[in-house]
Amino acid sequence: MRYFEQLGENIKLARKRRKLTTKQVSERAGIDRTTLYYIEKGKPSVAIGAYFNVLRALNLHEDILKLAADDTLGRKLQDLDLL
Repeated sequence: MRYFEQLGENIKLARKRRKLTTKQVSERAGIDRTTLYYIEKGKPSVAIGAYFNVLRALNLHEDILKLAADDTLGRKLQDLDLL
């Protein structure tokens, strides 16, 4: 749960740094303000697509490509299987 809470806090800070209101971001993301509130609180019940749309509205959508990009454990397991 703390990961979603941190993500929500990061999104909230990014919005505030850009001096955007919740109304502006929710309109740009195509979601209602309640959903944005839940995202900024880090609610895991919100669909990942809504999180992505908010990231896109903040011009941070490419950050999603960083998720699971450095799969060290998976690569080690793959290497073990190759032997």
